[in-house]
Amino acid sequence: MRVGFLGPEGTFTEEAARRLEGELVAFTTVHDVVEAVDSGAVQRGVVPIENSLEGAVNATLDALAVDFPGVAIVGESVLSVHQALIVGSPLELSAISAVASHPQGLAQCARFLREQLPNARLVAATSTAEAVRSAIASSEPMAAIAPARAAELHGGIVLRERVEDDPDNATRFVVLARGADAAPAGAGPFKTSVLFAGAGDASPGWLVRCLSEFAFRGVNLTKIESRPRRRRLGHYLFLVDLEGAAHDLPAAEAIAGLRKHCEEVRVLGTYEAAPGRSLD
Repeated sequence: MRVGFLGPEGTFTEEAARRLEGELVAFTTVHDVVEAVDSGAVQRGVVPIENSLEGAVNATLDALAVDFPGVAIVGESVLSVHQALIVGSPLELSAISAVASHPQGLAQCARFLREQLPNARLVAATSTAEAVRSAIASSEPMAAIAPARAAELHGGIVLRERVEDDPDNATRFVVLARGADAAPAGAGPFKTSVLFAGAGDASPGWLVRCLSEFAFRGVNLTKIESRPRRRRLGHYLFLVDLEGAAHDLPAAEAIAGLRKHCEEVRVLGTYEAAPGRSLD
């Protein structure tokens, strides 16, 4: 089995992907990973979907909700995320003129950057490990924020460890497969991710009526997000995570009830909930 992940080698996504059996294949962006799953180039994909400090990873939500409707979520895992400040050669903090990382990495270390590197330019990279490679290759005194392992893999030096703003920083990753291969596996407990949208979203109480289909049946929602529908301003897709499998009562009844209010209702996947630490 081929498993796609957000690369290059040394990202947190690679660490999450290593929990699966198979040949790991690195891709440059989240979109590329999901596209590879959709095309069949890989049988599974692993991408970040949520961080405890910065919330949803919009690139993942948009890819699943809009760009690749045939891809489903079949699993999840949660990793503790500890960021390091990495350079190519020994530097004083005061000498660093720029810091590169994935936008989520920069945001997770915002306080450290404000207090310790207030004059450094922030540079967005496609991944934390790619930021390390860029910093090492740069002709200016640049640092990267990334996992400490990325320094070992790419020839960098860890200048500071655990520079994230919260020691409990964690990221939730999802495992993806084509819809035809998306039957839930494991002993449970299960979670289900659902997308819904409707023309009535501008009318008073529409969202409450949608959510009441879950509330009145005692189905617990653990997360709700909204994303633009990419049509007219003010219209949104809503994505919820709920406890239980989509085919079991009362979740199945709630999802069926949701269809009365919506133009589109799509189950993005039913999968075994990550054990232990949770972001919900």
